[in-house]
Formats: sequence, C-alpha cells, structure tokens
Amino acid sequence: MSIKILSIETSCDDTCAALVADGTNILSNVVFSQEKVHKIFGGVVPEVASRKHLELINEVIWKALDEAGIDFNSLDAVGVTYGPGLAGALLVGVAAAKALAFALDLPLLAVNHIEGHLYANYLGRDDFSFPVIGLVVSGGHTDLILIKNHGCYELIGRTRDDAAGEVFDKVARTLGLGYPGGPVIDRLSFGGNEDAVNFPRARLEEGTFDFSFSGLKTAVANFYLKANQHGEKINLADLTASFQKAVVDALVEKTFQSAQMYGAKTILMAGGVASNRRLRLFIKQKADEKGLIVSYPEPVLCTDNAAMIGCCAYYKYLRSDFAPYSLNAVPDLKLGENKY
Repeated sequence: MSIKILSIETSCDDTCAALVADGTNILSNVVFSQEKVHKIFGGVVPEVASRKHLELINEVIWKALDEAGIDFNSLDAVGVTYGPGLAGALLVGVAAAKALAFALDLPLLAVNHIEGHLYANYLGRDDFSFPVIGLVVSGGHTDLILIKNHGCYELIGRTRDDAAGEVFDKVARTLGLGYPGGPVIDRLSFGGNEDAVNFPRARLEEGTFDFSFSGLKTAVANFYLKANQHGEKINLADLTASFQKAVVDALVEKTFQSAQMYGAKTILMAGGVASNRRLRLFIKQKADEKGLIVSYPEPVLCTDNAAMIGCCAYYKYLRSDFAPYSLNAVPDLKLGENKY
C-alpha cells in the first residue's frame, strides 16, 4: 500500500506544502515565494516572513491536497521542518503540522531542514550506496556531511563565516545587482572570462574541510571600489565570472578531498546554490575524471520546498521515528540531533 505524507516547510521565507508517496513520487509540490516581499529590503526580514506564513499556510496546504487529488482521510502521516531556520517562521509550520496530525490521529514526523535538502536527491531516483558525501550550499548553510546511512550523519566541514549563498547575495548588493544575488550572478557571468580577476581562495589549516568566504567578499568589494575611484570601466560579466569561479573552486576542492578521505563513491549536492550552472558543470567534470557519481536535484528542488521534507519524512516513517505532538521549533537545530 502506498504511504502518502503531507509535508510542510516554513523555515525561512517560502511557504511550502507537498504530497509525496513512498518517499519518491511527488503528487504535488506547492511553493509560495516571498521573494518580491523581501526584495525591497535587500534580504529576508524575519517578522515579515512569519506574518506572510500565517496568511498563506492554510491556502498552501489546501492547494497541495487539491493538486494531488486526495483528501485528509487518505494521508498516512504529516511531516514538517522544525529547524534550523527563523524561529517565528518555523513555528507557523510546526503549529500547522501538529494541529493536522493531532486532529487526524496521524504520526508526526519532524525533519531537519538540512537533512531535507539532502533527500531532495532521492525524489524520483534510486537509492545510493553508503557512505555518501553531501554538499549543502545555500544562503544560510555551507556544509560538508558524511552520510553513513539513512539518519546517520557526521558534519565534517562547514563555513566559518559567510555561507556560499550569503556571499553571492552580499557581492550582488555591492555591485548593485539586486536580490537574490545567486541567480543574477549566474546569469550575468555566463560568457564572462572567469580568469579576468584572480580573486583569493582562503587557505585554512591543513586537514580541515571548513570553508571561508569573507575574504573573497571583501576582495570583490575592494576591487569594485578601487575601479570606480579610478574611473575604470568594469566588465561585470568578467568580474562576476571570476568571483563565481573562486567560490566554486573552494567548494569542489574540499568536496573531493573529503570523498577521497572517507571512501565515498557518491556526492550529493543540495541547497539553492546547487542549481548554479558553473558549480554543476565543474563538479560533474571532476566526478567523471575520478569515476565518482554526482547527483543534484532539478533547480526547483534545490531551493526550499516541502517535497524534500516529505521524502526525508518517509524514511523516518519506515523507522517509526515519530515526534510527539508537543514538538517545538528548534531554530539552531544541528544535523543528527533529535530534539523532541
């Protein structure tokens, strides 16, 4: 019998609900983006995001059910992101999921947002052989994760300052390109000379898989300011391509070093930056050279969505890893923690 899970994701500024059957079959995946709301502020405003979630959550859930062509009585469980993320935003999704699970007498499945991003790779695909290296790159996270089995993780590397997506946004703001910065820079850099400017790569201590992007962010800002002060014409395609290459080089280098150390044959990419064309191309080329498998979701599943939460929730369902109806949001939740 097919296991149908209604999943909810409200960790940041996207209000999401989805129906996923048996962990891989997406019956519906509804995402209401608040991008236009936050664009005028140049970034996400937590209080505004929370209020928009409150306005939209019921509508989004009903739309997900309608698109899937099923009703509440056909559900087997309810899954929800309970951390990490913005406290107020998370609370809206958690409250909605608890109310539904309690009213329908269904199991409640609590999902880590980062774990959900990794499981986006399982939607519509076969299982992967463990161990696996996961590279999560988004506006709030840049993490390297050793995945030993379903639900068994070890964080082996993370950013020490700006996340990759965050530095894309900050550089775009410096260059006057608007928000969000990742897609704009990706488009603008297409056709640019990525060797035009030799931006620095952070060199951390030997043996670490951590990242650092704050120095790169400062180098781009200084280059742009100096060029403007001297009245020099700036080729934005070359500048953004050079910056993007510096980010991608760091991500790819650490990812393959960790895969070699831990004997992983598969690399899973996840998060909004995983849809970056330069990153996808370079990591695929490198994987082909080394005989490794690399997987990344289609772009719509790289950004925040509830289908990935439903996929992860399914594996929790199989393990009977149910959360109590007293579940609370955990804004600083760490991967591998169960705080319920």
